[in-house]
Amino acid sequence: MSIGHTLLGLLESGPRHGYDLKRAFDERFGHDRPLHYGQVYSTMSRLLKNGLVEVDGVEAGGGPERKRYAITEAGITDVEQWLATPEKPEPYLQSTLYTKVVLALLTGRGAAELLDVQRAEHLRLMRELTRRKKDGDLADQLICDHALFHLEADLRWLELTAARLDRLAEEIRP
Repeated sequence: MSIGHTLLGLLESGPRHGYDLKRAFDERFGHDRPLHYGQVYSTMSRLLKNGLVEVDGVEAGGGPERKRYAITEAGITDVEQWLATPEKPEPYLQSTLYTKVVLALLTGRGAAELLDVQRAEHLRLMRELTRRKKDGDLADQLICDHALFHLEADLRWLELTAARLDRLAEEIRP
């Protein structure tokens, strides 16, 4: 996820302080990985330097001054271009899981057991996401569906790989 573009998009509704941006980001996108304040302020500093935001005001308080940021026309254009650009599909051609299966076979370890443990972990996470989806709002349901579909594809791969382990072992062993 592009944090900079996300923060720019959040600014399109009006100027905000860094604290407000962090809170809005975390509410909408950061359920599993909230932003750190330092990440917000370093991103805002970069966006300011690149002319995508401007300081709309500064307020003095008990602590450090609070800058209110506003998106510029260049920032709006940048968000529009980012939204119009399709994401590159991730083919996972060099997955860690595949590497583990091959190394287990090469070293005489139990690749079938590795697949069983991984299958159990996928199923555990799928149950957790299904509970979250059931209790969540529409945004939570959609993000959980996205993750669940990827996990289902991984499970299909695990099953296919388990069925082909003997053949794979024959092909990779010297």
